[in-house]
Amino acid sequence: MLPKLKPITIKERFSLLFLERGELDVIDGAFVLVDKNGVRMQIPVGGIACLMLEPGSRVSHAAAVLAAQVGCLLIWVGEAAVRLYSAGQPGGARADRLLYQAQLALDDEARRKVVRKMYEMRFNEKMSEDYSVEQMRGIEGSRVKKLYGLLAKRAGVEWNGRCYDYTDWDSGDLQNKCLSSATSCLYGVTEAAVLAAGYSPAIGFIHTGKPRSFIYDIADLFKFETVVPVAFQVAAKNPSNPERAVRVACRDVFRETRLLKKIIPAIEEVLAAGGLSIPEEPPESLPPAIPNERGLNDAGHRP
Repeated sequence: MLPKLKPITIKERFSLLFLERGELDVIDGAFVLVDKNGVRMQIPVGGIACLMLEPGSRVSHAAAVLAAQVGCLLIWVGEAAVRLYSAGQPGGARADRLLYQAQLALDDEARRKVVRKMYEMRFNEKMSEDYSVEQMRGIEGSRVKKLYGLLAKRAGVEWNGRCYDYTDWDSGDLQNKCLSSATSCLYGVTEAAVLAAGYSPAIGFIHTGKPRSFIYDIADLFKFETVVPVAFQVAAKNPSNPERAVRVACRDVFRETRLLKKIIPAIEEVLAAGGLSIPEEPPESLPPAIPNERGLNDAGHRP
């Protein structure tokens, strides 16, 4: 008799897996990618936090159902993840977490506290309690410009500022292309963590008015210690395929730094700074798709 299904905590999973040119399906009970010749490659979907689906990939209904049940996020991206088009289960999966996030964003004082905590974590220093959100944004802008210049100099590449046109990929220089590719990878893994933790990508605190405002808020906490140095290091080598080189380097950095293990606790820490309590779950809440007899001690396990 097979043992009962048991979920793997989000923080213990492999962060990202890129798939292209094949159809995801569930065949003979296995989650597989089938290529045009009918060759199957089995995917350990329960041990992966996020599948990045590149052009040429198709997903069957059965595959989407299984991925949702085991808490593996599906994200549709452009080639080399330089664009992020859509994601499965948008809007979070837990009403109590969504209500908590919305309360924090709608309360001006709580929002200011969350924003201040985000900046304190990014710059490793205390921010004055008198600063408004707009004042903190201004401080951030000047510091970010200096950080880009410092990291570019450290990698030995020329830097003329962050400049890109998302409608014209080829118009950017190599450094900006590498940065765009790297940040897309970071947004992918961050979105997987945000959705897994039950929050909405759209309800941001620093960034607002965009479908992934909260993703940008959280990704910024890790951007300059992970993907920005990687992007400049790849640009310094001037590879023939910079997008792929960035993607591989980001994958390695995410694995080495155990980034997923850090993101969800960071989300909880910045939101807790707002000083509001998480609402009680209503008694009619749905149970986890794969119940676990013992607690996982992992807020990121998606019901």
